[in-house]
Amino acid sequence: MKHLGNPSLWSFTLRGIIMGKKMNEEPHTGKNEGRRKKKRFARNVLLTAAFLMVFVLTFGGYQTYAYINEAPKLEGNKLSLPQSSTLFDAEGNKITDIVGKEHRKVVSFDEIPEHVVNAFIAVEDVRYWEHNGVDIKRIGGAVVANIQDGFGAEGASTITQQVVKNMLLEPEKTIKRKVQEAYLAMELEKQYSKEEILEMYLNKIYFGQGAYGVATAAETYFDKSLDELTTAEAALLAGLPQRPSGYDPYKHPDIATDRRATVLSLMEQHGFISVQEREEAASVAIEDTIVEKKNQSTTNDAFIDQVIDDLEKAGIPEEALYSGGLEIHTTLDTQAQKIVDEALTTNQVVEYPDEEFRAGLSLIDTQSGAIRAIGGNRQTGEDDVQKGFNYATQLERSPGSTIKPILDYAPGIEKLKWSTNQQFIDEELELNGKEFSNWNDEFQGSVSIREALQWSYNIPAIKAFMEVGGEEAQSFAEKLGITIEETYPAYAIGGFAKGISPLQLSGAYAAFGSGGTFHEPYSVEKVVYPNGKEMQLSSKPEKAMSEGTAYMITDMLRTVVKKGTGMQAAVKGLDIAGKTGTTSLEEGINGDGVSDAWFSGYTTNYTAAVWTGYDKTTQSTYIHKEDDDIAKLLFQHVMSEVSKGKDTPGFEQPDSVEEIEIDKTSGLRANNATPSSNIIKELYFKGEEPKKAPLPKKKEPSTDNENDQTDTKRQSEEPADNSAKEKKQPEKKVEEKPKPKPNDSVKEKEKEEPKKQNKPEEKQEKQNKPEEKQEKQNKPEEKQEKQTKPEEKQEEQTKPEEPSEPEEPSTEPEESSESDSSGNSEGESTGESETTPGTNNGDSGNEDSGNEETSEDETGTEENGDSSGNTDQSDDTGEGSQGTTGNDSSSGTSDDSGSSEEGQESEPVESEEASEPTGSPENQSSEEETTSSRKKDDSTVEEKNEEKPTE
Repeated sequence: MKHLGNPSLWSFTLRGIIMGKKMNEEPHTGKNEGRRKKKRFARNVLLTAAFLMVFVLTFGGYQTYAYINEAPKLEGNKLSLPQSSTLFDAEGNKITDIVGKEHRKVVSFDEIPEHVVNAFIAVEDVRYWEHNGVDIKRIGGAVVANIQDGFGAEGASTITQQVVKNMLLEPEKTIKRKVQEAYLAMELEKQYSKEEILEMYLNKIYFGQGAYGVATAAETYFDKSLDELTTAEAALLAGLPQRPSGYDPYKHPDIATDRRATVLSLMEQHGFISVQEREEAASVAIEDTIVEKKNQSTTNDAFIDQVIDDLEKAGIPEEALYSGGLEIHTTLDTQAQKIVDEALTTNQVVEYPDEEFRAGLSLIDTQSGAIRAIGGNRQTGEDDVQKGFNYATQLERSPGSTIKPILDYAPGIEKLKWSTNQQFIDEELELNGKEFSNWNDEFQGSVSIREALQWSYNIPAIKAFMEVGGEEAQSFAEKLGITIEETYPAYAIGGFAKGISPLQLSGAYAAFGSGGTFHEPYSVEKVVYPNGKEMQLSSKPEKAMSEGTAYMITDMLRTVVKKGTGMQAAVKGLDIAGKTGTTSLEEGINGDGVSDAWFSGYTTNYTAAVWTGYDKTTQSTYIHKEDDDIAKLLFQHVMSEVSKGKDTPGFEQPDSVEEIEIDKTSGLRANNATPSSNIIKELYFKGEEPKKAPLPKKKEPSTDNENDQTDTKRQSEEPADNSAKEKKQPEKKVEEKPKPKPNDSVKEKEKEEPKKQNKPEEKQEKQNKPEEKQEKQNKPEEKQEKQTKPEEKQEEQTKPEEPSEPEEPSTEPEESSESDSSGNSEGESTGESETTPGTNNGDSGNEDSGNEETSEDETGTEENGDSSGNTDQSDDTGEGSQGTTGNDSSSGTSDDSGSSEEGQESEPVESEEASEPTGSPENQSSEEETTSSRKKDDSTVEEKNEEKPTE
């Protein structure tokens, strides 16, 4: 070691290493030294590994000892018979045992045929007769699988371990449970014989269909005793316990056949049967062996189905549910469930058309997502057993227009800060060679999203969806628990390739009612294991949207229920928001009806979604128009009954949202001079409000008074317009009028319909007369004179609207100007009185409709062509949903001309479906008649064809 302190040797050695030379001067260095270093490194690694191993073994041994110490004691009564799990409702009252004692038949080992025992040994534990409770070889294989695929990927439990694990331990896949399971299995083998343990196992396991134990299963599936079972039947039973519902031969015969084949192959592989026996058994059709399924339905079956699904999602296996002795505390409201069952199973609430008519209903807590009741089917005695098809939770049908708030409007409000007055042009639409239309094949012009929801117009919904963007809409829907695979325009109106269930829809709508917070619907609050351990399973809240967005959607959906397509769902005294939805008949089916009819709505306490229809839509099985209101009536009944005796607060407007009074003729905020008949109320985010309209300039009171007397209607309808024109006149921009709706949709229409909106020759002629306009502006005497003459003032006020005049322009400049002004004054006044600008909401819009009808009477029938065109459009637009373009022109856009010409060219005939909505304005004397008629007939007739999602 002394040479290590010699600096010269270090230097020489370093040079030798660098130059690659051998160092012969010191034979005990060089290669020998390298070997020593390698040995030291290897020794250090071994020492470290040994230390870690000792530590792990010590710690592991200590931990294992602790786990074993905490293991429960073996109790014979728990081992010999399984423990049924018990369900409790939301109040803690016992509902039922999931598997009752009547479904259990105990037999001794001697009563079980050898080929039945061999079938279970082959598939569950082939070395059962050899191990002492734990199969080391099987554990090795499971370890490899778990390393590759994650812990819990494959089990290594023997039959002995299966006997102890579910009755004595919580059914969670943890290291602690596996240690205790192995320890108890070895203890069990010390206390009981192999035959006794196998007897315990075969008497306790669950086989599905309520069958509990192998003897009960033989009777349930084959109506045979054990000694009558064939090899094929024994193999089928042996394959069921791993996944009773997944391998159910009634629901999944093909899967059950494959599972039976696996068991038969294992029996042959391990020498229990011959090749010939396997082939013979495999050739028998399962359908030829099983007997007809028995009806074991109870009133809570649909809810229990959901409980089973939720527990399996939480990692609790089905076998533990049926034989683990669990206490399951659910969210069920027993009284609400009775109300739902009565509505679906009797004709006391609605008269169902036939036995094949189906319905599914989900009722959840709006604020928490807790499922209060489930109507899985009408329970006509067909396919209504426990774990049968559940129309409330397993259905996948196109949602129709109920999807519009979720995919179309809420994302736009959230992302683009739309108001409820956001405008879209309802017009003919063709995308990628596909034509889209409304349910009534009519178009309303410019409408607000409130009106579009109120009357379920398709075109505005599609345009909203496209403006938001498919990916944004898709992402928004996923936050509400609804997954859509594509983003085609048809999805905007519910044309899904893969549909949704009432439970999913109710969960999404509840988020609107809870201020934008989404709770995934859940049926189990907590699970208590036999050892006292609890697992909480309530849904965690997730913020899906702002409170402002949620409230705006809610307020618009209130309009749907108050005076739109959902009036039949209204409940007196309850603040309800909701939406209807239907889907059109499939191509080739001729009839006056729909395939699906939906209604989803909510209060601050409850949210419900209802679907009605048939398993398959055919020429003889579809919803006729007289039955498409059943979904609304079911909702109305259930919501009314469950709300009795409970305080149901109304929806509160958040601070981020402001209700603004809007001048419907200009789209701006109303001022003190705006007549009440022109005021509508809409919701805006604070900071996004429209500008306030300036007050009109009063130059001579006497003149104004005279105008009020001679043309009261015009003065009351255009204060904002007149002031705007007076402001723009000194700037020589007479041809530019203030835009009533500051949004892109109006601009879009101005671009799309320039030819309809203006008479080119007339507009060009007027634009080429700057001298004439300038002369008028610069002659105060003439202006003053005109102010004293109502007729001439009318002409001057309406001059900017001349482009919308449908008459041919005169060839003489001055006379043309005057005559056109006069004509427009008369015609456009009628247009303004008969149509709304599309900025009205559902509520105020209804009031406006009534005023418009009054104005029509005042103006008479001697109006020019412009008036006629607007009259037709007004009739077509519907109650308060007119969003037409007549007033757009009067307040600054050129939309009026388009609708005027359309009115002249097509003269659409009023239909009952279109005209009755226009006659149902609130605060009008005709409201009760129209509402009654609409509620009984048109709300169902119109809603029936409301969407064409297949388009």
